[in-house]
Amino acid sequence: MSESTVLIGLMCRLEAATSRLEDMAQATIDPTAGVSGGLVAPAPGAALVRQGAQSAPIPPAQAPPPPEPLPRAIEDFGGLINGDVQKYVSLSEGLGGLVAEQAQAVSRAFSAQRKFLVITTKAKKPDIASPTYMEILTDLQKQMGTVNDIREANRGSPLFNHLSTVSEGITALAWVTYEPKPANYLIEILESAQFYGNRVLKEYKEKDQKHVDWVQSFYQIFRSLTDYVKHHYNNGVTWNNKDGVDAKEALKQVESSRSSVVTPAPASGGAPPPPPPPPPLPNFQETPPATAKSSEGAMDAVFEQLSKGEAVTAGLKKVDKSQMTHKNPSLRATAPVPSRSESTGSVSSSRAKSPAPPGKKPKPESMRTKKPSKKELSGNKWFIENHENASEPISIDVDMSHSILISKCSNTTLRINGKATAISIDNSPRLSLIIDSLISVVDIVKSPNFAIQVLGTLPTILLDQVDGATIYLSKESLTTEVFTSKCTSVNINVPPEDDSGDYRECPVPEQFKSTIKNGQLITEIVEHSG
Repeated sequence: MSESTVLIGLMCRLEAATSRLEDMAQATIDPTAGVSGGLVAPAPGAALVRQGAQSAPIPPAQAPPPPEPLPRAIEDFGGLINGDVQKYVSLSEGLGGLVAEQAQAVSRAFSAQRKFLVITTKAKKPDIASPTYMEILTDLQKQMGTVNDIREANRGSPLFNHLSTVSEGITALAWVTYEPKPANYLIEILESAQFYGNRVLKEYKEKDQKHVDWVQSFYQIFRSLTDYVKHHYNNGVTWNNKDGVDAKEALKQVESSRSSVVTPAPASGGAPPPPPPPPPLPNFQETPPATAKSSEGAMDAVFEQLSKGEAVTAGLKKVDKSQMTHKNPSLRATAPVPSRSESTGSVSSSRAKSPAPPGKKPKPESMRTKKPSKKELSGNKWFIENHENASEPISIDVDMSHSILISKCSNTTLRINGKATAISIDNSPRLSLIIDSLISVVDIVKSPNFAIQVLGTLPTILLDQVDGATIYLSKESLTTEVFTSKCTSVNINVPPEDDSGDYRECPVPEQFKSTIKNGQLITEIVEHSG
């Protein structure tokens, strides 16, 4: 074979190899024209053909349906959660402990309220007294109750003012049940939270800026929430009464879909206007009165003299025994006791004045002027005061936005109709209270011989300095938590399993035994038998 023939054969083989490489490169760049696993990729819409055999056609993939667009009100509420609420949660995590734990419950409460608002866009408004309406609010009530429980279970915490600020403020989420003008309710709740929040500002203003920033971030949530409510729900929550489904069905739809997950606010185009800047902080650095300043300086001078030790008596004159009046009675008969001005050469003509008599003791409670009785609703708070020996039960109608303050009511029966937020009672002996349900807590202070009957649900009862208390629970309130402090003769009555039985009385233990084990204080209830 000649060299030219060999050369031609090599050239043909090289061209064939080059062609194959080009085909492989083209298949790598264009996936619709390559070969993979023995399949020859056809043109779009054609059937796939395996070398030597034909397979069934594969339909083109369908794109997932676009998510259902959310109403603007829901998007803006999600922006509030991802903005102001998330900032408050982050600052709470910086403080840690109970503050961070409570902040997580606040975040869950806002998420529960967002779910409620989503339901209102899909459903017709149910009857407020219906079980369906209460079921829709169950999640929100549970998280609000958790926020308050953290506060009540940690009254001895050094950050109690922090916990109280949030516990007072979280009741603002009940605005969804308030109409008309729910923004007014939010403003009042913010003022209640500021009662404790301003204490935190005053304590930490010069000590730790983190606590100051934390308080301001919590205030900002409710300023932004007030603006949001004014913009979207100025006259109260609106429902989809025209095209909506049943509320229970809407609840199932929301819980089974991913639309109830909080989504970030739109990056541009639809963001709500920024809220107004917060008002300036009150000036806690008030100038102390002049008398306090001078007395403080006088005490500093006293301690400065005492710090000299024995040198403090170096300038005193030694008195001879012949000049001592207690050793020479004749001196007491002939001369008055010298005054402080004797060192200047003059002697006081009279003895020093005796101290002024102590001020009069306050009159006993029974002798004081009796104030007029009071029962009024101011904003969202009921005030019941100075009722004594009422011949008929005092009845009030409440809703979920109301809180009740009871003070100085003796030998009186109160009937609370409906479901309120919380009840606070002080200095009310022999008070009997009948309630339907509460969202958070009944707080009783210095009210001996107190009695309460719960017909519905009640998360918490707090008793402080109460001598003699009787609590009647319903079957729905068997999960109620009772906290006692400095209390005696407290009895909890548990309902029978069937209607034919009687209540079973359970006394709350009063005697405890404390021992030290492995360096730890162990406290146990002392059980009595016999």
